[in-house]
Amino acid sequence: MADPSVLAPLTVVVPLCTAALLAASAHWLPRRAPDIVALVAAAAVTAMAAALAVTRQSEPLVYWFGGWHPVRGLAIGIAFVVEPAGATLAALSGLLTVASLVFSWRYFEEVGHLYQALVLALLAGMVGFSLSADLFNIFVWLELMSVAAYALCGYRIQQPGVVQGAVNFALLNSIGTLTMLLGIALVYGRTGALNLAQIGETLRAQPPGGPVIVGFTLVTAGLLVKAGAVPFHFWLADAYTVVPAPVGALFAGVMSDLAFHTLARIYWDGFSEALAFHHHAVRTALLCFAVASVVVGAAMALLEANLKRQLAFATVAGGGAMLAGIALLTPRGLAGSTVLLVTEGMLKAALFLLVGAVIQWLGGSDELLLHGRGRDRRGVVPGVLLACCGMGLALAPPFGPFLGTALIAGSGGLRWLTVVLVCGAAATGAVFLRSAARIFLGWGPRKDPALTSQPTEPDEGEPEPGSRSHEGWGSPGHRAVMLTPPLVLVLLGYGLALLPGVDAWFTHVAHAVTEPRRTAAHVLGGPLPPAPPETAGPSPFAGTWLWALASSGGAVVLAALSLWWQRFAGGLRRALLAPAGALKRLHDGSVGDYALWFTVGLAALGAGWSLTLR
Repeated sequence: MADPSVLAPLTVVVPLCTAALLAASAHWLPRRAPDIVALVAAAAVTAMAAALAVTRQSEPLVYWFGGWHPVRGLAIGIAFVVEPAGATLAALSGLLTVASLVFSWRYFEEVGHLYQALVLALLAGMVGFSLSADLFNIFVWLELMSVAAYALCGYRIQQPGVVQGAVNFALLNSIGTLTMLLGIALVYGRTGALNLAQIGETLRAQPPGGPVIVGFTLVTAGLLVKAGAVPFHFWLADAYTVVPAPVGALFAGVMSDLAFHTLARIYWDGFSEALAFHHHAVRTALLCFAVASVVVGAAMALLEANLKRQLAFATVAGGGAMLAGIALLTPRGLAGSTVLLVTEGMLKAALFLLVGAVIQWLGGSDELLLHGRGRDRRGVVPGVLLACCGMGLALAPPFGPFLGTALIAGSGGLRWLTVVLVCGAAATGAVFLRSAARIFLGWGPRKDPALTSQPTEPDEGEPEPGSRSHEGWGSPGHRAVMLTPPLVLVLLGYGLALLPGVDAWFTHVAHAVTEPRRTAAHVLGGPLPPAPPETAGPSPFAGTWLWALASSGGAVVLAALSLWWQRFAGGLRRALLAPAGALKRLHDGSVGDYALWFTVGLAALGAGWSLTLR
């Protein structure tokens, strides 16, 4: 049997070399050859990452590039630490890239040869970001991922508005990555190490000092920017509005949320034992950001008419739920966060591809402008899929995100947190149920003063309505190619929770992440400490079915109220619109205001931890 360790570097070598090959030679290849080559490379990455996730359940695979192994317990080389959770997220990145590339075949009339190269570079960045075991190389892979994402976000840069969205995206994320780099420098200056296991070993023997606390704060803030947690989230709506739909599936499905898992790995491997007496402070701060993300993301999604902006804020709200699972600092909470990342990632990617199909068919993505225009037989499949995504995000049991939320709810013993997550899920699901009803059934009024609507012009970042790609929607073959990827993703997102023992598997995987001494022994060498017993705890479904049914039913009721609220508002109309308008004014597209909110968030996090992590 071949050594599985060779697969670890190939997960990034294959997409990077293929991207370089396409960039250099695509001019001389037949028209469809770059699509096929890129698709094969992405499928290969998916298969290799999935194989690593399945075969490394007992212990992580540690791959040292160039054979630079630790010497006397000191890491001197660059390593990938392949544990099942990271490999699963790498496989998710590959799967969504395959879906995006298949969808792109019929979506664009034609694309430049660099499109496939940039998508593969983004894939390589996401995989390396998931598997890297030292702080500086996490930053390097983050930069590769970000630069490719900036270029793809501005791919239709000749269209009005794309420049602003791409610049806001690049500027805010660059501030975040530079903040993270400064934090890495402070940690390195204090510990003399960049490898996460080495940092953990160094800090274990001494209390954390000021530079370490500040460094950890800056690294956390940088990752929260990439993840889009409130108040670092403002770039998401601007970027998602102008990004082409196939690329948006990668942004919403996996790119943003990967930062949450990386934050968990950095905390557990590098800082958890140094901050062992301050878990409550870490937990409280992260829970504050999580709850704010759920509340603001769900509320803003309800107030948007543009499907892409709805998805952006749904990503913020969903990310808040993932951060809540991580913030509990328990294996079950982390397991729930990972399940949510995978299942919601598939559903959000499917949603973005469905939005692309709607744009190509109907020429827009504003639910008010598209009122009733999907009421024919061609709208049955996309309408049903859109509603299924909404119900999945609303925690319809026993499918998809329900399992992740059940694990989180059963982990921390915080009833109020369960209420917040359920209400956020209900509101997020209601958004897409409302859109499906308005576009494909013609329900509700054509105008709604509570919703932010776009002008009647083509969606920026997308093919023009008069192009051949739009005219091809009438072909059954064309529709089949475009609707198959979201259909498969919806089925996978729903079906994952139905696999026997899947909750126990994810919990076991999370236990491995939260055992820093065993990880250090695998990475640096030395005696392997005994594994602590894995407490099974109560069933993740115990008592959660009622919450999930309330969330699903609440989503349906809230969608109906959101469609016809003007009939019942009466004298409350102005009282309801005033806070909605105030919240929307905060998201005005001004990059200066966004930078100010980044400063506020960083100051709040820094002040809280500087006073408590001592």
